[in-house]
Amino acid sequence: MEFEKIRSLSDDELKTEQAKAGEQLFRIRFQKSLGNTEGIKKLRTLKLDIARIQTVARQRVLAAELAAAPKKVNVAPAPSQRNARKKAKKA
Repeated sequence: MEFEKIRSLSDDELKTEQAKAGEQLFRIRFQKSLGNTEGIKKLRTLKLDIARIQTVARQRVLAAELAAAPKKVNVAPAPSQRNARKKAKKA
């Protein structure tokens, strides 16, 4: 499955696609353990699809958290009292 197609899916569709891919992966691994080598080439694509789906889901979670959290403004730290005392002594 292509990355753009995965991105266009809704959250519920992502969950169902991940479940389908996980089930297929399980079935192929089970067949492999029984000696059937028909679907071995599909293992890698299924793993990649699952990883892509998880990546998109995580990106959405992070984007939602970023939108919900207030943005921090970079503020310079307050001047140290120690430096102020040193300057006062010199003067």
